[in-house]
Amino acid sequence: MNLHSRNPSLQAWGLLVLLSLIWGSSFILIKKALVILSPLEVGALRILSAAVFLLPFVWKNFKEVQKKQFKSLLSVGLVGSFLPAFLFAIAQTRLESSITGVLNAMTPIFTILVGLVFFAQKQNSRVYLGMIGGFIGTVLLIAAGSGGSIADFNFYGLFVILATLMYAFNLNIIKYNLKGLRAITITSLSLAFVGPLALIVLLGFTGFTTKIVEVDGAGFATMYIVILGVVGTALALIVFNNLVRMTDPVFTSSVTYIIPVVAVIWGILDGEVLTLLHFVGIVAILIGVYVANSSRKKA
Repeated sequence: MNLHSRNPSLQAWGLLVLLSLIWGSSFILIKKALVILSPLEVGALRILSAAVFLLPFVWKNFKEVQKKQFKSLLSVGLVGSFLPAFLFAIAQTRLESSITGVLNAMTPIFTILVGLVFFAQKQNSRVYLGMIGGFIGTVLLIAAGSGGSIADFNFYGLFVILATLMYAFNLNIIKYNLKGLRAITITSLSLAFVGPLALIVLLGFTGFTTKIVEVDGAGFATMYIVILGVVGTALALIVFNNLVRMTDPVFTSSVTYIIPVVAVIWGILDGEVLTLLHFVGIVAILIGVYVANSSRKKA
C-alpha cells in the first residue's frame, strides 16, 4: 500500500487534535512570558526545561540509535526545536499571538516543497488543492489580524516563516532518516543534543539569574515557559514524532492548519478582536485540511 495514500486512523486524528490544542495554546504562554522575559530567555528556558524533563530517558534510548543516525538527531534538535523556539519568541515581540499561530500554518506548504525537492516525495493532486485552500485561509487570517490590510503585514512575520521552513525539514528528516526509532528516542536524544546549548545561552547571554531574583513577576513568567517546555515541547514532540511515524509528513503538518483556530480563540479571550474575516479564514483552513487528507480514503 502506498504510504502517502493510506487513511489516517481515528487515533491519528485524535493525536492531531491534541497537538493542535497544545501548540495552539503555546503562543499565548509566550506572549505572557515576554512581558517580563527577553526572547533569548524564553527560547532557552523552553528548550532547557524540555531537555531536563526527558533526561532520564536519554541513556536508556541511546542504545537504539545507529551511528549514522546521530547527525539526523542533531538536525532534528536544531531545526525542529532549538532555533524555532528563539524565532517564535523574537517574532512575538512585535506580533500578536493569534497572528503568530496563523503564520505557523505555512508549515504544510513548505513540507510539500521540501518533500518534493529533497526527498522525491509525490502527492495526490487533491493534497495540493487542500494546501491551497489552507493557504487562502491563512492569508485571510493575516489580513484580519492586521486590521484588514495585508499591506500592514509585520516584518517580524518572516521569523515565523523561517521557523515553519525549519519544521518542514524536520518532518521529512524524521520520516525518512530516522525510521525504526521510537518517538521517545527521537525526542529525548534530539533535545539532549541542544539542551546544553540552551543552558549556555541562558547563563551566558542573558540576565536571567538576576532577573528571576529581583524582578516581580519573573517567577510566573518562568513558570509559563517551563509548562510550555515540558508539555508543549517535550511531551508534545513525543506525540508529534509518533504521529509522523504513524502517518506521513503532510498529514502531521496539518496540525498547523488547526493551530490558528486555537490561537485565535486564545487571542479573543485575551482581548483581541475577532472579525468576520477571521471566521472565513478559519473555515477555509478547516476545509483545506479535510480536502488534503480525504484523498487517503481510497487506500
